Amino acid sequence: MIVDQNNSLEAAMSLYCGIDLHSNNSVICVINEEDKRLKEVKVDNNSELVIKALSRYKKRLKAVAIESTFNWYWLADE
Repeated sequence: MIVDQNNSLEAAMSLYCGIDLHSNNSVICVINEEDKRLKEVKVDNNSELVIKALSRYKKRLKAVAIESTFNWYWLADE
């Protein structure tokens, strides 16, 4: 059996998420410990869509940062 060490190493890394929150949509970015961008997606401001976009990374997310603007309350409560 051959194991792809890069994938195994990447699977063990902690991940970080930043969310750029706009009035009607958000841009979600997930990076690893080496600042490699793993995901960048634009979604409507809907908590179910945000959760769905991050579901693949849920167990490995170390932190989520949300831009501090007037409309962040609904997202932080999730």
